[in-house]
This record gives sequence, C-alpha cells and structure tokens, in this order.
Amino acid sequence: MSGAVKGWCPGAHRPMTAADGLIVRVRPPLGALSPETAAGFAALAARWGSGRIELTARANLQLRGVRPGALEALLAGLDALGLLDADPATEARRNVVLTPFRDDARDLEAVAAGLAEGLADPAFAGLPGKFGFVVDAAPGARALTGVSGDVRVEGSGPAMVVRPDGAPTGRIVTDAAEAVALALALARWFLAAGGVGPDGRGRMRALLATGALPPAALVGAATPDPAAPPPRPGPRAGGLCVAAALGEMSADALERVARAADDALRVTPFRMLFLPRVASGALLGDVAGLILDPDDPLLRVTACVGAPDCAEAGGATRGAARALAPYVRPGSHLHVSGCAKGCARPGPAPWTLVARGGRFDLVAGGAARDAPAALDLTPDDARRRIQG
Repeated sequence: MSGAVKGWCPGAHRPMTAADGLIVRVRPPLGALSPETAAGFAALAARWGSGRIELTARANLQLRGVRPGALEALLAGLDALGLLDADPATEARRNVVLTPFRDDARDLEAVAAGLAEGLADPAFAGLPGKFGFVVDAAPGARALTGVSGDVRVEGSGPAMVVRPDGAPTGRIVTDAAEAVALALALARWFLAAGGVGPDGRGRMRALLATGALPPAALVGAATPDPAAPPPRPGPRAGGLCVAAALGEMSADALERVARAADDALRVTPFRMLFLPRVASGALLGDVAGLILDPDDPLLRVTACVGAPDCAEAGGATRGAARALAPYVRPGSHLHVSGCAKGCARPGPAPWTLVARGGRFDLVAGGAARDAPAALDLTPDDARRRIQG
C-alpha cells in the first residue's frame, strides 16, 4: 500500500502540494472567526482556491486547489483578516485546540491565548510539529478526550488541572496564568528529557511510557472530569452545531453560515462549526454539504479527498463513502482511505476501506495501515461485507 508519512502538517506559510493544487491550512486564533471574518475567508477560498474548505481534526480550516501563483495574494488576504501568523516557525508551534463548548467561568480563552503567545518563544523551536496542547476545562465534562494532545488543561470538579498526556492525573492550578506557566513548563521538560527523537518526532505519551517522569512540581493527583459523549449536529446547550459532510464545505456554504451566526463561529475538531446563541438551523435553510440532522448517515463515514485530487490515492474515495453511508449501521463507522496513511482517520474504525488500483482492501476493526481482511473489493462487495 502507498503513502509515506511526512511528519508535518501544511500551514499558510508552508502549504502542501497536492494533485489539485496547494493545500493551505489556517489556524484561526482561539479557534474562532467573527461572521465578517468567516465571510471574508469564504471569499478568499472562492477567489484564490477551488472554493472547497476542509474542517480538520485539529480545529483548523484548509483551503484546497490554490494555484501557486495565487499564494501571495491569498496570504495578503489572510493577513488582512488577522488569520496569518508572523512567520512559519510561530505558525507551526501554535498548535493549541480550545474547546468550542466553553463559557467565561474559567477564562479558557486566556489560557489558549497565553499558550499561543508563550510558544512563540524560540526556546520551543525544537518541539515536534505534531506536539500539541488541548484546553478542555469547561465545567462538567471533557469534550476533547478524543483529540490528540501532549499537554492537557482540563477540569476536575470545581478546579482546573494541567496534565501531561499519558498520565492519569494532573496538577491543580488556580487561574489561567498558572495553567499557562505549568503547561509550558511541561513542554520544556519534554524537550530536556529527550522526548524528541533523531527524526524530529516525539509525543509526551511515548516519553512517559519509557518510564520518564516530570519533576514533582509539574505533576499532581487530581483526576480529570469524565468524558462527554461526542457532540452531534443540531441544537445543543448554548448554540447550534453545523457539521460538514465528509469534513468539507463550499465557500458558499461557509458564507451562508456566517450570515446566520449571531456571534463568532467556533471551529471544532469534530469537523463541525459551533454557533453560540443560535437556537436552530432555520436561518441556514437547505444548504448542500451542511448537516443538522444528528442521524444523517453521512455522519457514520469519513473519507479523505482521494483521487484525482491526491496523487498518492489508489482511487476515488468520497463517492464510495457517500454511496455506502446508508448501509453503515447506527453505532458503527466506515473509513474510506485513499492510501495506508489514513489521513482522514489515523486510528482504527469498525470498517476501513483502502483504495488500491480503483478497488478496495477491507480492514476490519483496524486502521488503514493494518493488514486487510479482504482484498480487491468492488463497492458492492464492500457493501455486502459491511451489511453482513
């Protein structure tokens, strides 16, 4: 199976080349866009890209189909909207995911902003590209337990804790400033303790698994709150979740969402947008590619862009995912991947199809990189397996 893992993610300053043009990833500050900024971003996607916008599992937005000759104009537009970091190094280190389901009780925006500011320090230049921070301390339950992160700021009853990923407990902090200081101190320890391998990669969980332990001042015995159920599209406490079918929406769809928003749109790591203080999707109408029904079968499938837009893909993916979605049983999931990298879902799924030569290999209960249980299937073959 094809697919080399590159170990870095595209950014705005450092786009990635794909068969359909450049992929430009944008990390909205605090994971939010004002309605005006969202509309401006949609206009840039339509003018300088293909008009296709992807929502990522790191609460970022990706523009596809950007022509190399249009990159300079696109970056100028992003800068005017306040969506461009000062330089590639700062952009790469600002890997912070903030829970979209927050209130003002714990000043979590101050935590995320403090982390982003602190990570601009060149002392953190050695952090791996995938090393990230998760701010998930909304009172009651953690919404981001399935989101990858190396240092986690979470709730623990009435308190807020900072926990290195891979440790069951964390240290209680009293306010946002202390949370930022402790989280950054854990990142410094990770670097000093040899968490980064010769290839420039490394994760906190892997370092702790070797038996390395942070100093006593950086750890604690507070257990984080339980995990919340995965969010679903539609109304929820505090607002409305709008999902993007297969993680992609058009520029026109984003512009429509911006018009319906009452406040800043929050980009989630669930390939959804959260609209605070919006009670229903009535203002959205029927917009292609947007999902408000929590039982929509398309929520039971994930798929990467596939061929022809990705040169490494062994075949088309999203058409197959759409066709097979109605046959995936509620509670199950199907991942259709163009290659063994499994970009759309790196972890396991009940069913994974990997495109190869225009057909599919089927992995049962594993990830795209795992050994297949069946080879060379047509979509109809795969449907019968999934149904059975």
